[in-house]
Amino acid sequence: MHKLPEITLAFWIMKICATTLGETGGDLLSMTLNVGYAISSLILISIFLVTLVAQLIAKRYYAWLFWLVILSTSTAGTTMSDYMDRTLGLGYATGSMILVGILIMVLAVWYRVQGTISIHSITTRRAEVFYWIAILFSNTLGTALGDFLADDSGLGFAGGALLISSVIGLIVVGYYTTSLSRIFLFWAAFVLTRPLGATVGDLMTKTHEQGGFDFGTIGSSAVLGVVLIALILFSTKTKHHA
Repeated sequence: MHKLPEITLAFWIMKICATTLGETGGDLLSMTLNVGYAISSLILISIFLVTLVAQLIAKRYYAWLFWLVILSTSTAGTTMSDYMDRTLGLGYATGSMILVGILIMVLAVWYRVQGTISIHSITTRRAEVFYWIAILFSNTLGTALGDFLADDSGLGFAGGALLISSVIGLIVVGYYTTSLSRIFLFWAAFVLTRPLGATVGDLMTKTHEQGGFDFGTIGSSAVLGVVLIALILFSTKTKHHA
């Protein structure tokens, strides 16, 4: 089974774009359209399950399907996190801690069952299911952590994005200059791209008074959607001609 994309610079760019779109898309449904966090979560989790089944059934890697599942985990994660932190009143810090615990538990069970959590070992459907469960909770965690950095920490949207970008930069340096576990570095970067997307998404959509660019959820989602589609088409064409 070769159903995952190669981990290249293009992968990380599309991951950040998809998770940013997940933030703006989730906010579009829950807040702009006033559907609410609970109903939005149910709708988006249902979409995630449909796309996940399609991905699991697929016999090979399809770029559009893979990124559709990533996007569905990001949008569902946005509303799930907001429901926990705002509707249930847990707060961003408590919500982040709970989700960190769940993610660690998922990775621990995955390691216990498979003996590794390396993405290069995902050659069975069981390993692929663990992979997507980890992604769902990492993307949910990303929203809570991004909101914590932007709001509770006082850094603001731009400050939160800058801090996370700096940490990701350190991970990149560690990848090329140290002997740290490549598996650990991958998952650290993978998790952190989600709060980066959350803070950038909020930076794009929030009003000037709130410290954002005031592009709105509709405009931001449309632009990010076009960019992501263009990147998927470009990566598919490049791989086809390689």
